[in-house]
Amino acid sequence: MSPAGCSHVNGYKVDNWKQNLRVIYQCFVWSGTAETRRRKAKSCICHMCGAHLNRLHSCLYCVFFGCFTKKHIHEHAKNKRHNLAIDLLYGGIYCFVCQDYIYDKDMEQIAKEEQRKAWKLQAKPPDTLLLSHLCFFVCPGIGEKYTTWEPTKRELELLRHNPKRRKITTNCTIGLRGLINLGNTCFMNCIVQALTHTPLLRDFFLSDRHKCEMQSNSCLVCEMSQLFQEFYSGHRSPHIPFRLLHLVWTHARHLAGYEQQDAHEFLIAALDVLHRHCKGDTINDNGKKANNPNHCNCIIDQIFTGGLQSDVTCQVCHGVSTTIDPFWDISLDLPGSSTPFWPLSPGGDGSTVNGESHLSGSTTLTDCLRRFTRPEHLGSSAKIKCGGCHSYQESTKQLTMKKLPIVACFHLKRFEHSAKLRRKITTYVSFPLELDMTPFMASSKESRMNGQYQQTVDVLNNDNKYSLFAVVNHQGTLESGHYTSFIRQHKDQWFKCDDAIITKASIKDVLDSEGYLLFYHKQFLEYE
Repeated sequence: MSPAGCSHVNGYKVDNWKQNLRVIYQCFVWSGTAETRRRKAKSCICHMCGAHLNRLHSCLYCVFFGCFTKKHIHEHAKNKRHNLAIDLLYGGIYCFVCQDYIYDKDMEQIAKEEQRKAWKLQAKPPDTLLLSHLCFFVCPGIGEKYTTWEPTKRELELLRHNPKRRKITTNCTIGLRGLINLGNTCFMNCIVQALTHTPLLRDFFLSDRHKCEMQSNSCLVCEMSQLFQEFYSGHRSPHIPFRLLHLVWTHARHLAGYEQQDAHEFLIAALDVLHRHCKGDTINDNGKKANNPNHCNCIIDQIFTGGLQSDVTCQVCHGVSTTIDPFWDISLDLPGSSTPFWPLSPGGDGSTVNGESHLSGSTTLTDCLRRFTRPEHLGSSAKIKCGGCHSYQESTKQLTMKKLPIVACFHLKRFEHSAKLRRKITTYVSFPLELDMTPFMASSKESRMNGQYQQTVDVLNNDNKYSLFAVVNHQGTLESGHYTSFIRQHKDQWFKCDDAIITKASIKDVLDSEGYLLFYHKQFLEYE
């Protein structure tokens, strides 16, 4: 849609269009009286499938209701060439030519006027308003109940005299809340702390974006929505996440029981269930495929999904076969494991690479990433059939980042399970507060020679820069251990979460910790 707005609205603005639009808002969108609400409930069903849900829209040119999710309203628009429809939940106008919700000043004015009238009618008598509020809270997913706030003249005057935004104070505790351990559930509690302090995920849930379409009370996204409200309610007493634990046991049965589980395994299982339960919660409503390797518009894929590029090069004809796979996290090998670790970074003399301080003999996150993205010779026992040679040849394989996620999660592989041994690797790995992923991008591959990265300076490329916001740690042995987490509440303010106990932590405490899961957020998308 052009900056000037939708040009297709003019075709609708003829004859008595204002009165017609008012009638639609009064009868089908913001029903003010009990009678109009009953009429809406009876009449507003999809004319193709008979459903009440699936984001019902009404054609603005004729009496037709259709599902937006199942694209029944799209079929009607295409067949009848009726380009405009109205969302019966929010009142937004959708143009099927522009493939987007549109803004028109005249239509917006009518919408606001009819919305105010409806709320005034619903406020009389008080019992009716109370009942409507009760219905809102017991029926999840029916959308927003309250009108948008508009400042009065007095408030506008106060805003002009007080233009500065109120800043978060250093002693602010909003968003901090402990979690009761329900029996070896520290693995769950530390991941919940990391997710509830993920900036973009927090903004999604606190803006009431989830619209549940599940029939039973088994939606993990609904429970996460409730969890975010509990965390940011201001209550200081520890929260008891019994419903969350029950839903995890229900949807990820391999995690059921009171035995200690792996925090990394729980993270992946939780993201998978959340992804399956919130596929309808799209950020892009224009029907286009999402710009991530999973091609899914759900909030989980929008935030956590990246693309991992694998290049397999034939050693005879040098032909390259490329595949791109989605990922939610990157698992990194550590020195001390049975897998040979190569190479250590060139900064062993105390220099700094990617913001990390290299002490003599220490290992850094950059070292692990360099090893992960180095070319690897597959050997004669793993020959592949080359498309150029049309025969099996030896080859090399190299992994790089094709597309970076908003949240980059790094899993340091501290637990080694093999046929010969089971143990925990306690190698200290230093990690930075700020991380630049540019050296590990597929676009930077040409600057790699013989597995050694040649540092380039790209101060203007901020898309690949990340800030650390959560760290999950494991103390103890493989058989007996305990998970804790560090979370960044806001800039430079860190706290340690040990189940129900929340204590203030220094940046040194965070960076000196062993590190098991590291969570980084893209800097230019953070909201502090």
